[in-house]
Amino acid sequence: MTGWQALLHKEVLRFWKVAFQTVAGPVLTAMLYLLIFGHALEAHVKVYDKVSYTAFLVPGLAMMSLLQNAFANSSSSLIMSKVTGNLVFLLLTPLSYLNWFVAYVGASVIRGLVVGLGVFAVAAFFTDISFLAPLWILTFAVMGAALMGALGLIAGLWAEKFDQLAAFQNFVIMPMTFLSGVFYSIHSLPPFWQKISHLNPFFYMIDGFRYGFFGVSDVSPWLSVGVVGAALALVSAIAVYLLRTGYKIRG
Repeated sequence: MTGWQALLHKEVLRFWKVAFQTVAGPVLTAMLYLLIFGHALEAHVKVYDKVSYTAFLVPGLAMMSLLQNAFANSSSSLIMSKVTGNLVFLLLTPLSYLNWFVAYVGASVIRGLVVGLGVFAVAAFFTDISFLAPLWILTFAVMGAALMGALGLIAGLWAEKFDQLAAFQNFVIMPMTFLSGVFYSIHSLPPFWQKISHLNPFFYMIDGFRYGFFGVSDVSPWLSVGVVGAALALVSAIAVYLLRTGYKIRG
């Protein structure tokens, strides 16, 4: 293996060794949302024609789980290494900052995709799932996971203790994912809140991802891929810059 491949392998093994917590746990959480909201609102909410509300929920829950776990993978790995003091062993290696970026973000993408696939595998027992545009599904899944992996890097570099990282997750990541159209179409919102939703990049990730399943969405998938691509480029550039300068990891 080359350096970045070894680090990627190590990061994948790190979450896979505790897959019951890092993969099975998020899948179970998504299924509880599906069962509770699907059972309570199936007969009362109709978002798209010929699409049941339970089926509508599945892509949103899968993408929400994918994004949250991609973020958690890189951020938790960095903060744990900083708190326990074993980050110094990585600093002693000849790995470049680009090697770090590719390995951490790559592992985040893998974890996010594994969790997303797990959600679909279990959801298939509860509702029919269509895949009208697989390329759009793959595009938004990979771009969304990479974006959140890079954002997790930034959060992990910034945080100096676990409660700071928890605050970032609870007050930034969680609200933005829950208010991105996972459980509803933004067309059901008042005009003011529709405009606010259009400022949320998480909305474009979930809306574009859902388009790949049903062929309909709240905005054009081309607009969504443009917004997500721009956000990915910006967040990645910031993460690479922080790694290159050794922000909060070098004395």
